[in-house]
Amino acid sequence: MLSLVLIFLASLFFPGLIRRTRSILSGRKGPGIFQPVYDYLRLFRKGAVYSHTVTPIFKLAPVVYFSSLLFAAFFVPLGSCKAILSFDGDFIVFACLLALGKFFLILMALDTGSSFEGMGASREAMFSFLAEPAFFILIGSFALLTGHTSFYDIYSSFHFSGPVSYALAMLAGYVLLLLAAIENSRLPVDDPETHLELTMVHEVMILDNSGFDLGLIKYAGSLKFAVFGTLIANFFIGPSWPFYWLIPVFFFIQALSAILIGCVESFGARFRMSHNAQFIFTLTAVSLLIFFGVLLMPASF
Repeated sequence: MLSLVLIFLASLFFPGLIRRTRSILSGRKGPGIFQPVYDYLRLFRKGAVYSHTVTPIFKLAPVVYFSSLLFAAFFVPLGSCKAILSFDGDFIVFACLLALGKFFLILMALDTGSSFEGMGASREAMFSFLAEPAFFILIGSFALLTGHTSFYDIYSSFHFSGPVSYALAMLAGYVLLLLAAIENSRLPVDDPETHLELTMVHEVMILDNSGFDLGLIKYAGSLKFAVFGTLIANFFIGPSWPFYWLIPVFFFIQALSAILIGCVESFGARFRMSHNAQFIFTLTAVSLLIFFGVLLMPASF
């Protein structure tokens, strides 16, 4: 239960810290860290407007998208605190829940009948499809290393025992951070602030959403960032750490992840659409490097 509470708290400042980092690095005053929270609350107080051409799928999709991410957070542990739901192979269910939410989001975009939203849905589906192998190879490698197939057992059994283990944890954090950027349609794959419909991906998919539905979709993105940040934090938090160490380190890693994403977005540019597939495939290559690193670890680990 503690992990779920901390994930919700981290989701409140994660996107605001990204914006704040970009503002500072570009020399602007910028909005406050909690400005996205005020935006969500403003959207939640508004009613949604629906086109006469959409089906009930359009109204249901934002709820399913948010619910799938909320349910996926139930499988994420933190240090010695077990997740609300934990069993062998739970990381597969975790990935399937993320895919379910993305599937309904794509259906929602197609349901509008807009060619632009269909174009964005096609790109979103391709990026998610290319990113899945990196996640499964990454978690599967640590499952092979520890001999367990649940998030809690994998993280509890992993400990630093030499330079190879440190390298594996750093590479895993790198892959998960970029996967979070891809899943949330951030730079360098997508630009959430662009308004050119021919180059938009995620933002063009939600052009017809408004009010409460739009608030759910946007807050779900913040929640997904916090979930991936928790997966990263677990690699650096010991299973026997007391709460007075665990909680500060958790928030430090979440804040550091947000700052790193803000730095990437400040100094980087979006790739050409044809280069995105190559970039995502490099994450699979890094995951394979982790797999080969696992094979180098002694069997007694």
